[in-house]
Amino acid sequence: MNILLLCGSFRAGSLNAALLAAAAERLTGHDTTTFPIRDLPFYDTALDGDGRPPVVADFLAAVAACDGIVIAGPEYNHSVTAVLKNAIDWASRPAFASPLAGKPYTVLSATPSPVGGVHGQAHLKHILDSTLSVVYPAVTYALGQAHEKIVDGELVDEQAQRRLDRHMAGFLAWLEGQGDRP
Repeated sequence: MNILLLCGSFRAGSLNAALLAAAAERLTGHDTTTFPIRDLPFYDTALDGDGRPPVVADFLAAVAACDGIVIAGPEYNHSVTAVLKNAIDWASRPAFASPLAGKPYTVLSATPSPVGGVHGQAHLKHILDSTLSVVYPAVTYALGQAHEKIVDGELVDEQAQRRLDRHMAGFLAWLEGQGDRP
């Protein structure tokens, strides 16, 4: 399977980039693609057409080609980051027939707060619901107090590792069963 990895944070030392890297380690035997969504221009309908910027065309091709998407992102004001929302806006066109329509995904988050980004995840799932994407029906993977569980870019907390093992194994098994989806 081809899994697209998207990170909603591009800060140096990002906890979510480290969590996404840990998730990718659990996808051995599968092709993974990471797309630098920070390179996408702000969504503008004037740019959305036959003359799309090449980076946008590349992004849409990556979304279309993948079997599933793993998104990791922080929570900003109980919502998603602007860079992640911008990427979704690009990938959600044309409405109801976009590369996101029917695309399976899961969401991970890591934050220093005790709740681990669950509000941002809920908002992201609401946004993706409008694109007709299909969310992995599992317990949320939100890593609270992540600054204590990710050290020097590595997920070191054993309980968090086991939870991530279960989440990613479940996501892969669910993806394999998605071949019959409408």
